[in-house]
Amino acid sequence: MVKFTKQFEGQLVPEWKDAFVDYWQLKKDIKKLNCDSTTPSSKSKHKSSLSNTFFSAIHKLSLFGNQCRTHELIHVHSKLQSTNSKGVLYQTELLEKFADTEAASEFFALLDLQLNKVNEFYRRKEKEFLDRGECLEKQLHILIELKNAIKDQHKNKSNSSHHDSKDEDSISGSISCDEESSRGIIEHDLQEEEKIAEEHDINGVECEDSPRSEEDGKVIRSIQEEEQSLSGYIINSQGKKLKIRIPLTNPTRTFSYLLWEDSINQSSRKHNAHGKKLHVNKTKVHHAEKMIRGALIELYKGLGYLQTYRNLNMLAFAKILKKFDKVTNKQVLPIYLKVVESSYFNSSNKIMKLADEVEDIFMKQFAEDDRRKAMKYLKPTQRKESHAVTFFIGLFTGCFIALFVGYVIMARTTGTYTPQTNTIYMETVYPLLSMFSLLFLHFFLYGCNIFMWRKTRINYSFIFELSPTRELKYRDIFLICTMSMAVVVGVLFVHLSLMDKGYSYSQVELIPGLLLLVFMVLLVCPINILYKSSRFRLLSVLRNIILSPLYKVVMLDFFMADQLCSQVPMLRNLEYVSCYYITGSYKTQDYGYCVQTKNYRDLAYAVSFLPYYWRAMQCARRWLDEGDTGHLINLGKYVSAMLAAGVKLAYEKEKSMGWLCMVVIMSSIATVYQLYWDFVKDWGLLQMNSKNPWLRNELILRRKFIYFFSMGLNLVLRLAWLQTVLHYKIGSIDYRLTGLFLAALEVIRRGQWNFYRLENEHLNNAGKFRAVKTVPLPFHEVDEEG
Repeated sequence: MVKFTKQFEGQLVPEWKDAFVDYWQLKKDIKKLNCDSTTPSSKSKHKSSLSNTFFSAIHKLSLFGNQCRTHELIHVHSKLQSTNSKGVLYQTELLEKFADTEAASEFFALLDLQLNKVNEFYRRKEKEFLDRGECLEKQLHILIELKNAIKDQHKNKSNSSHHDSKDEDSISGSISCDEESSRGIIEHDLQEEEKIAEEHDINGVECEDSPRSEEDGKVIRSIQEEEQSLSGYIINSQGKKLKIRIPLTNPTRTFSYLLWEDSINQSSRKHNAHGKKLHVNKTKVHHAEKMIRGALIELYKGLGYLQTYRNLNMLAFAKILKKFDKVTNKQVLPIYLKVVESSYFNSSNKIMKLADEVEDIFMKQFAEDDRRKAMKYLKPTQRKESHAVTFFIGLFTGCFIALFVGYVIMARTTGTYTPQTNTIYMETVYPLLSMFSLLFLHFFLYGCNIFMWRKTRINYSFIFELSPTRELKYRDIFLICTMSMAVVVGVLFVHLSLMDKGYSYSQVELIPGLLLLVFMVLLVCPINILYKSSRFRLLSVLRNIILSPLYKVVMLDFFMADQLCSQVPMLRNLEYVSCYYITGSYKTQDYGYCVQTKNYRDLAYAVSFLPYYWRAMQCARRWLDEGDTGHLINLGKYVSAMLAAGVKLAYEKEKSMGWLCMVVIMSSIATVYQLYWDFVKDWGLLQMNSKNPWLRNELILRRKFIYFFSMGLNLVLRLAWLQTVLHYKIGSIDYRLTGLFLAALEVIRRGQWNFYRLENEHLNNAGKFRAVKTVPLPFHEVDEEG
């Protein structure tokens, strides 16, 4: 049977951990009470307790038994808070002496503190969700009126024949927007144009009229700053003005916004002059509908978290009082638990009513009155982990090991990886093997990161905005890595075997190129096989990185851009192999053509710079959106890395002492810059005034030496560039293998960095108690002047 401590820790909402009952500290106080009660000074009291229990049993049988039963051991006082929260504070008074009255007083003081904390947090979160629900009702009412106007206009268009075909993308009509609640009015069915499961954006706008909690203050400020990057237009409605704002959070919306605005502005002048007509772009209405739908899903998720918060805390109070009664042989559980049951967090039923209303609204408006379909999206079920996945991981791992051992033995016997041997193979095939090795090593480490994030309860799905039904589990990632590397090594083993059997290189030269082509085709394959949703999500993130200066940057975008900064050797190998096959050099086996061509050399510089450039542009965009100068300092880190990479490329070309000195200077500056940012900013470590010496105040891992070990390892791996200066050779191994080893060390360093980066992000979210996404809402009232 699972202990309640593990059950409690496993089911609580990670971002709200500090708001839950401090069950562990209460257990420590009870243990202290237990130890104090068994000290020699309390033994006499323990002996006298036998006679007390004997007499109490007699009293229970006497005529005064009823009065003794009503005799209370404690009394819990309640008083109203002096603040505007109108909450109730509880304070316990001991009416009977315990074995250790001082320890018991400390226990009940802490228990009262926890009860007051739970009530205050529940009241604050309940108010936040109720305000959000009221705001969503108004938004949905506006959307329904707007959709009805569009339907009416469609009917008028079908009966008339003098409209131009240009009006098909936009609709004129009239709507009404009442400030009153729209409960009971929402009865019209909306026809969905896309799948309900399509992902929605975050980092948006809440209802401007609704009060907000203090922890959302920074979010609100960033929202106000974000409005400059939002697309929108004005709708006149019965003396009011409503504005539709669609956040430009991806390149598609950005380009669409440029196309929308001309027609919107022209039509607004025509129809809004008299305040009776409006001109609405149907694409924007569709985006507004998706935003409201996504906001309802997130609201329902938050209500579920709050219900879990209530149930777990109620159970924790019952368990801890039961332990107290067991240790002290007193019966305080019925007294105090009655107070807990009548307290606000357990007696309020507003959240349950709101959850029922959200279910009904979502079912009517977005699920065609199908409750099962509605709950499929409101309560998505996690994919069950299949034993078949584990089996195939083991199968492909065994195949990979066997094929790799065979490949190494054959390469050793043929002398493939020794200098001055089989130059064509090392110049054309080895870059392909190196590229796949670095790529899937990085992917494997990401799977290890997911395993550790789940074990330490870091909510990476929330941070990366991943769909719970589509995200890759660590087993899926391990399966992809083992299967892919088994295929890669298997194909290259066959290729090397054919060459060893006497086949000329010209006869088997297409095999490596076809292998690369197959992987590229699988990446963009539109058929729903081999994790299609994850493949397309990867492509969309890469697209966002390339076009990063054009729109607001989210966490997943700059996280992925950081991964590319550690994969510069892989990108250069991909560039070379692509050039070798695209230019047709494989037909003449002219492996030096791509290296000697000026355009290729220029492209090599660009490939080395691009990951750092993309990341620098993301920092510039975040500074523009948020106004935080820390992003400019971070931009300087990537600029220094760009300069170091450029100097290194120049040194590889010139091989002069002057360029060598420049490599040492620029790489040293970049390394110090990067180490400072790693330790202080990204990891939040090296804080001398912290309660954990030289570490941050809040830590996920219990063993602190792991952080110091990671910092030392990060320092060593950051200095891998010294190999460029030292040119250390390991025996007779080709220098390309040494380069692969150094590139693999950088990938390993990045994998280690990923865990601590997400840990820091998780702790920031927990500090703000952010457990659900803040989805932007499309309709906003504006002043008449605006």
